[in-house]
Amino acid sequence: MKKLLAMLLALSMAVSVAACGSKSEEPTEAPSETQEEASGEEAGTEAPTDGAEYVVGICQLVQHDALDAATQGFKDALTEEFGDKISFDEQNASGDVPTCSTIVNQFVSDEVDLILANATPALQAAQAGTGTIPILGTSVTEYGVALNISDFNGTVGGNISGTSDLAPLDEQAQIVKELFPDAKNVGLVYCSAEANSQYQVDTVQGFLEELGYTCKQYSFADSNDLSSVTQTAVDESDVLYIPTDNTAANNTEVIRNICEPAKMPVVVGEEGICAGCGVATLSISYYDLGVATGKMAAKILKGESDIAAMPIEYAPQFTKKYNQELCDSLGITIPEGYEAIQ
Repeated sequence: MKKLLAMLLALSMAVSVAACGSKSEEPTEAPSETQEEASGEEAGTEAPTDGAEYVVGICQLVQHDALDAATQGFKDALTEEFGDKISFDEQNASGDVPTCSTIVNQFVSDEVDLILANATPALQAAQAGTGTIPILGTSVTEYGVALNISDFNGTVGGNISGTSDLAPLDEQAQIVKELFPDAKNVGLVYCSAEANSQYQVDTVQGFLEELGYTCKQYSFADSNDLSSVTQTAVDESDVLYIPTDNTAANNTEVIRNICEPAKMPVVVGEEGICAGCGVATLSISYYDLGVATGKMAAKILKGESDIAAMPIEYAPQFTKKYNQELCDSLGITIPEGYEAIQ
């Protein structure tokens, strides 16, 4: 009996050992590709990402030569600095001011790294849209006027800075005197919806009156009444002056079609308008202005400068230019010291 029990116990142990051995020898399945990806994610490993490190939103009020050049200079400066590590969301409001707000709000929603506001209404929309994303203006004449800062000292502060396209208005008045010394009445034509245009005509009027001219302002609300207002100004003036006005810049053909047949000379605030309907200007390079703005943006994005402490920058030089074709048509002789617009 004892022998039988011993044999049964030994047999039981053998079966148990065999079962354990067979379980440990079962083949192990290779992890699937999905399992490997999940394991990598759990470990914090991420697939490398391509594309830009910075995204800059560009809100441009309207398409015309001056603003286009400023935008291009801005993009070229940043591309030179960052290469393919920067991208641009470039939007044009086509002259519609409320659209600037829509564009800016989308930039804010997309959490862009910086906003370029090209022209005064774009800057005003950007200011209203965000107090945190850095905003750089360009093609803005006077920031105190544009942003309603009564004690403007050259630095906006907060999240806004930029560049100004203001040329010396006293020297622009001198161009009128140099070219048309016998004129009596100067008509100042501008868009009343653009605060910086109002600032320019108010300022240049003072200089022109000091030079002995009688001045009258002719404002149009938008492009719809530009033609009738320009015609009235032509009928009542000896020479016209148009500042760096975006609506005028976008409608130079309308202005020229009224002024050229009437033999009415127009002195203007910048080269793009002059190429379309003016005879002469004291102008800046808007491309260079854009480059300067782009260099400011690079410093902000790299953390080298605090936008709140960055003063507004101005164009370094101004050039007397003239429209040779239109001067020939009107029989105007331009003295030395002016450069023909190419």
